[in-house]
Amino acid sequence: MHKSGLIELEAVLAVARCRGFRAAATALGMSTTAVSNAVAGLEARLGVRLFNRTTRSVALTEAGEQFVARVAPAMVEIHGAIEGINEHRQTPKGTLRLNASAGAARMVFSRVIAEYLRRYPEMKVEIVTEGRMIDVVGEDYDAGIRLSEMVPRDMVRVPIGAKLRMAVVGSPGYFSEFPIPVSPADLAAHRCVRTRFPSGAASPWEFARRGETISVDVPGVLTLDEPNLIYDAARVGAGLAYLGEWYVAEDIEAGRLIRVLDDWTPSFPGLALYYAQGRHMAAGLRALVDLVHELSD
Repeated sequence: MHKSGLIELEAVLAVARCRGFRAAATALGMSTTAVSNAVAGLEARLGVRLFNRTTRSVALTEAGEQFVARVAPAMVEIHGAIEGINEHRQTPKGTLRLNASAGAARMVFSRVIAEYLRRYPEMKVEIVTEGRMIDVVGEDYDAGIRLSEMVPRDMVRVPIGAKLRMAVVGSPGYFSEFPIPVSPADLAAHRCVRTRFPSGAASPWEFARRGETISVDVPGVLTLDEPNLIYDAARVGAGLAYLGEWYVAEDIEAGRLIRVLDDWTPSFPGLALYYAQGRHMAAGLRALVDLVHELSD
């Protein structure tokens, strides 16, 4: 095999898994050009095209499917052997790839991730944030961090931290024009900053009190899909916002935002680190799981 053959095999498997050169490059931490050249180089030496490429899609050829089916298990064994050596080290070394929502990443960074990097200086951590839920195994992540209730049931779930709460907030300037709502029904007369799911569907505001649960499709002329933008909108008086308490706690305490409907926003299960069952756990991930358990005690 050519001396760069292992890199080329990694590139082929990543393109097959991610169904595109750009996504594969992101997964491998390489440039798109480097991934494309690696695949083209292997195809040239094999004398067989492994992928059909168009401007819109990348798909394995029949030969490519047979090749990947045989190579993928072998690469799992190679990575397992490398990781097995890593387990004999006093401290783990390598790269830990995590997928999380922006809010989850923000909540765990200073307490968990920063401490992890301090303890394990030979580890690198890559966190990709996005609103949509993804297949952490299929997209080559070691683990994910999400709200516990969103974690797929077939995953191992490790709780991180305490329960969480949502908060409905508005600026003092906003409440100089609008009355304080005392029940979710009062929101019909307010200007609210609406939230949209990554799927494109509108996200209702969820409330509960004394066993009663209410889901409100709030009115408003502004719709956003990014928590920091929603926070900014609330701060400038654009309307009421429905945000995680962790975003606005300091502003509430300082009087920059006013919290309403407090008795309608009970706590709910917090964040969880999750990873695939039955999969060999890399030393770097094991160290993170152990740290999360330690910090939760």
